[in-house]
Amino acid sequence: MGAPPKTLSLNDWAVLGLLAEGETHGFAVSREFAATGSLGRIWTIPRPLVYRAIAMLVARGLVVETGTAPGAAAPTKRLVGVTATGRAALGEWLDKPVSHVRDARSELLLKLLLLDRAGIDTTPLLRAQAALVGPMLESLRSQLERSNGFDQTIVRWRIYSTEALARFLDDLLSATSSQPR
Repeated sequence: MGAPPKTLSLNDWAVLGLLAEGETHGFAVSREFAATGSLGRIWTIPRPLVYRAIAMLVARGLVVETGTAPGAAAPTKRLVGVTATGRAALGEWLDKPVSHVRDARSELLLKLLLLDRAGIDTTPLLRAQAALVGPMLESLRSQLERSNGFDQTIVRWRIYSTEALARFLDDLLSATSSQPR
């Protein structure tokens, strides 16, 4: 089957997440990841990289070609769908919080969007992410006390960024708990 799924890039995970919504073709996927697409507002992927991701996902057995469909611009479009292995790998990835605050803007928001589109409760991911942020803040505050010069500037930046993520997560969790189920 190739390399394990953990070696997938964010582009690969994003494409796999969209393909898990149902059988489709590369051109439709690339429209969703264009800057004006529904997923492109979070993460844009140029069309050639969408096709590269699909080919790699097929090579790893996470996606399979399921048939063809007539196309307007091309004679036929190759349809693809996610395998059971692909669904399992995607589920594990979607459940896992991001390990770096810098990835919240891209990877975490993408995960939250894909979960929302699939009708899956985001609360477990939000709670897991919040559980990681607390210790990060403690560690950063400790580093601030031990740093000086420009290192202090960097640590302060990281503290403010991490605090913003913590407030964002708290806000989402509050909003989620107040919504009717």
